[in-house]
Amino acid sequence: MNAFDALGRDLHAAVERRVATRRRLRRAARAGAVALALTTFSTTVAVASTGMSFGDLDPTKWTILGRGEVDGRASYVKARNNETGDEATFLEARDAGLDRYEAFTLHQRALAAAGSLPNEAGATCTADELTRAEVLALETLAGIGPPGLPKDAGTARVDAATRAAFGDQPCQGLLYAGERARWVYAGEEPESMLMPGAR
Repeated sequence: MNAFDALGRDLHAAVERRVATRRRLRRAARAGAVALALTTFSTTVAVASTGMSFGDLDPTKWTILGRGEVDGRASYVKARNNETGDEATFLEARDAGLDRYEAFTLHQRALAAAGSLPNEAGATCTADELTRAEVLALETLAGIGPPGLPKDAGTARVDAATRAAFGDQPCQGLLYAGERARWVYAGEEPESMLMPGAR
């Protein structure tokens, strides 16, 4: 065996390891995309609502995959959980001074820039559609129990009710409306986080 044979074996082994790593990352990214589509809103709101900053992302728990800013008013970080491999998008909107509908559209633009918009049909909800969805979500929650329910209580019922009410004319933002209503109903966010017509 000469030096060239050893070098060839080493190079071949290195390429095989690299290909295997890329294959694993692609599989994890596909699985993470599914998980992300299901968890984007909960994760997003958790950061924005708790006042947690991106500096609070523990590098031993999260690997940052990308980051960006939208209109100088919203920032996002896409990250992978080092323990589970799941990906999440953390969003921080600086929406002080914006009315609720402008805050909603900023949120949607930031999620779009991050590539994390939930899979909803239709155009972006109008202010009237968003108000209608929040009112319906609050009515659905009132049918489940008194204010103060855990913020994740009734998620499936609220989402099903808003989808059913909009039927063949859905809009992007129904999940957002349901989540705002659940968080306000739980007492986690002030009523001012709802559209004026839903308060």
